[in-house]
Amino acid sequence: MTLRPPEKIALSKADEADASAPRLRVDARKNEGAILEAAKLVFARSGVKAPIREIATQAGVGLATLYRRFPTRADLVAAVFKREVDACADAAGLLAAMHGSVEALAAWLMLYTQFLSTKQGLAAALHSGDSAFASLPDYFRSRFEPALSMLLNAAADAGEVRSDVASYDLLRGIGNLSTASGEDGAAHTERMVMLLLDGLRYGSRNAG
Repeated sequence: MTLRPPEKIALSKADEADASAPRLRVDARKNEGAILEAAKLVFARSGVKAPIREIATQAGVGLATLYRRFPTRADLVAAVFKREVDACADAAGLLAAMHGSVEALAAWLMLYTQFLSTKQGLAAALHSGDSAFASLPDYFRSRFEPALSMLLNAAADAGEVRSDVASYDLLRGIGNLSTASGEDGAAHTERMVMLLLDGLRYGSRNAG
């Protein structure tokens, strides 16, 4: 008996579209990630007013691809800001799993400080009045406040820091410290944050 190859099943255009959709979604996510990473680097190097073409070239995508995902510069700036906020906030859980409570708190406070010091250009864009940035202050608080509260509560439960400090107050305080400028601005901010951490230890159960 001769075996014949199985007949090919003809796919409708709808079936073909469904079959290709997962690949297209993967490609779209890959392009989006590349664009956001490139924008972060270009913004850090040249500011948020850097040429969009420079970002597309850095990402290895065409201008049409970039504009299809981010129609305006403000959309791109907001997306970069949210991505960086998420990365910093998510680090709280990772640090808590890797270190003791007070060490994790100290490490995250320094990470948050670095985040603020490298996002001055992005932060300035928030005050431009563009509607694309309207939700960012609330997003900022909704991600950072729970992350810091988790670390503060763990350290307070361990008796390492005082328990009467509101996480939002601490976020705002570090934000104020991070405005230091000049060649030693970053070093000055780091020293002040460490003093702030010492203040958190004052009045704790384990304070000597």
